[in-house]
Amino acid sequence: MYHLVAVTPHDAPYPDLYVSPMAFADQLRYLKTHGYHPLTLRRVYDCWHGAGELPDKPVVLSFDDGYLCDYTIVAPLLADYRWPGVLNLTARTISPGGDLTPDQVKVLLRLGWEIDAHSMDHADLTTLTAGQLETEVSGARTVLRTQLHAPVDFFCYPSGRYDDTVVAEVQAAGYLGATTTVAGLATPDQPFELRRQRVDSQMTLDAFGALLSP
Repeated sequence: MYHLVAVTPHDAPYPDLYVSPMAFADQLRYLKTHGYHPLTLRRVYDCWHGAGELPDKPVVLSFDDGYLCDYTIVAPLLADYRWPGVLNLTARTISPGGDLTPDQVKVLLRLGWEIDAHSMDHADLTTLTAGQLETEVSGARTVLRTQLHAPVDFFCYPSGRYDDTVVAEVQAAGYLGATTTVAGLATPDQPFELRRQRVDSQMTLDAFGALLSP
């Protein structure tokens, strides 16, 4: 789980959300030299359900929210390896004034990326009315599918906030699964509570490698 791959500004309100481009490049080299195979979440899901076999050491590289650096920094680095990323995109991010344009996200799609929904406005979904929750969950999928012509098959809970009501809404919206901020490895028996490993600004390469171990 990544957020911003960029140099941390001195006044950043959440500096731990940053990973430097140099550190990210080192992490990609680590994955390559240690035999890991980055995949989309949909590819993993399909293999879990009998449509092919997962390669050895599968890993999903997910990027939350939707920042310009996903297009300018992350995508070129991944393209060097011909690896996909998974962009958990907040729908408002590609509205006028947002960080990314629909055309930029379409470039990511052409590079093999997967686009998933991260709600409409990155709200705390556990605090919303039924109507608001539907807009944030189902509405986000509709907006992204309409603008990007992509399946948008998975959801990512904003700030990792979810409860039974939120999970039910995600299922009702037609998503195949959802990712959390709970630390650990994802398993097929909990498709709507898929765990992830957070990568932050202070992580050493040894610590990064330790994240990948069962």
